[in-house]
Amino acid sequence: MMMGLVSVVLGGLLVLLFHFSNLLFEKPRLIRAKLRRQGINGPCPHFFLGNIPEIKSIRRQLQSSLKETSQEKDSSISHRWPSSLFPHMEKWREQYGSICLYSTGSIHWLLVTDIEMVKEVSLCTSLNLGKPSYLFKSYGPLFGQGILSSSGPIWAHQRKIIAPELYLHKVKGMVNVIVDSTNIMLRSWETRLESEGGTVSDMKIDEDLRSLSADIIARACFGSNYTEGKEIFTKLRDLQKVISKITAGIPGFRYLPFKINKDMWRLEKEINSTISKLVKRRLEAAREKDLLQMILEGANSYEGSDGLASNPISNEKFIIDNCKNIFFAGHETTAITASWCLMLLAAHQDWQDRARAEVFEVCGNGPPDASVLGNMKTLTMVIQETLRLYPPAVFVIRTALKDIIFKDLQIPEGMNIQIPIHVLQQDPHLWGPDAHKFKPERFANGILGSCKAPQAYIPFGVGARVCVGQQLAQTELKVILSLILMKFHFSLSSSYLHSPSFGLVIEPGYETGFILMKKGFML
Repeated sequence: MMMGLVSVVLGGLLVLLFHFSNLLFEKPRLIRAKLRRQGINGPCPHFFLGNIPEIKSIRRQLQSSLKETSQEKDSSISHRWPSSLFPHMEKWREQYGSICLYSTGSIHWLLVTDIEMVKEVSLCTSLNLGKPSYLFKSYGPLFGQGILSSSGPIWAHQRKIIAPELYLHKVKGMVNVIVDSTNIMLRSWETRLESEGGTVSDMKIDEDLRSLSADIIARACFGSNYTEGKEIFTKLRDLQKVISKITAGIPGFRYLPFKINKDMWRLEKEINSTISKLVKRRLEAAREKDLLQMILEGANSYEGSDGLASNPISNEKFIIDNCKNIFFAGHETTAITASWCLMLLAAHQDWQDRARAEVFEVCGNGPPDASVLGNMKTLTMVIQETLRLYPPAVFVIRTALKDIIFKDLQIPEGMNIQIPIHVLQQDPHLWGPDAHKFKPERFANGILGSCKAPQAYIPFGVGARVCVGQQLAQTELKVILSLILMKFHFSLSSSYLHSPSFGLVIEPGYETGFILMKKGFML
C-alpha cells in the first residue's frame, strides 16, 4: 500500500513537473520559434529569468558611464529620460530593428516601434487582443480583474458601463466640482504664504496635487470626498510603491512569503475592506446617478467569468476591482501630469505668460466653466506637449488571446505586444530634430498636424482600449492649471532636481519644488 501511495505521489509530481516545464519553457520556445522563422529576433533569454539579468547589466553599464554633472535649470532641463530609464530598449531597437523579441522571466514580449504595425494595432477591435495575464496575477492586488487588466467579454461589459459615465457631456457637469476642489487647495497655498509673512514661498506641491486629484475623482465619480476616501488613496499609493519593486514574470515569486509580498497582501486586504465599507454605505443610502452606482448595477447585470475558466469573478470582486482601477488611474496619472505641466511652465516663463494671458482673455476674472474650456488653445498645446514628453503610462501592452496578424506578421497565441509610448513620442524621425525639446507650438494645428504619423502620439493608449477617462483628465488639467495661473506666478526652486523615475508610471523622482508668488494679475 505504501509503495502504491509513493507511486501516486511521484506520478503527481512528474505530471506537475511536466506541466510547469511546458508552461515555462516548451510553450514559450515554440512561440519564439514561430516569430524567428518570420525574421523577428532578439537577445537570447536565460532559461528561468529571461532577459532580466541582461536588462540589469545594461542599466549598470549606463550608470557607471555617466559622469556626475551639475543639473542646469529652466529650458536646459533634459527630456531625454527614456534612454536613461530604458537603455535596453534603445540598444535592442538598434541591434534587432523596430520589431524584436525579449522576455522578463516567463513573460515574453514582442517589442514594437514600427509605426505601421502600431497603426494596425490601433485599428484592431477584436476581443482576441487583450491584456496580459500577469496584470491580474503578479499585479493583482492593485489591478485585479478591473477594466485596466481584464480581457474578452468581461472587459467589454466593464467598458460598456464605465465609459458612458466619462463621456464629455458628463464630464462637463463635473467642472464645478473640479473648480471647488481646486479653490480649496489654492486657499491652503494662500494661507501658507500668509503664515510666512509675505507673497513669495518655496513650496513642494506634488502631494497637494495628489490630494486634489483624489478629491475630484472621489466627489465627481463616487459621491464621496477626499476626507472620507483618504485611507483608500493613501494605501493605493503605498501599494503602488510596493508593486513597482516587483519584477513580474519570475515564476512562483508571487506565492512566496517574502516581506514585499506580505506588505502587498496586507495592503490589498485593507484596501478591499475599505472599499467594501464604502459600497455598503452606498447600498444603504439613497441611490445617486454616478460612476459608483453604474459599477454596482453593472456587477448585478454581469453573468459569467472573464473568459478564463479558472478565473471566475464574483459581484464583490467586480465592484472592488473596478473601484480600485478608477481610484488609481483617475487620480494618480492626472496629478503627475499636472506636476509635469507646472514644471515645464516654470522652466519656460514665456509659455507661462502666454497661457496666463489666454486664461484671463477666455475667463475674465471669473473661474472657468465648461463652455470656455474649448477656447483655451495655448493651454491645450501645453498639456499635449507635456503628455508627449512625459506620458504617465510608459507602454501600450496587449496579448494575443488567439493567433492574430499585424503587418503580415502572424503573432501566435500567448505572445505579448509591447509598444513603448516614450520611444514613439520622442522619435526624431517622426517628430523632427527637436523631438526632445519642449515646443507646444508643434500642436498648433492639432494632433494630426503635429508629426509625420499621428498614431505616434498615444499618451492615452490606442484603439478600442484607449483610456476611458481621457476627457476627465484633460478637463481636470485645464481647470487646475487655469486657476493656478490666475492666482500665482511660479518658477522652479533652486532645490529642484530633474530626475524622472519609473514606478508603474513616469513621475518626478523628487518632490517638485516651486517658488510661488501671489500676484494680483490684471486683464
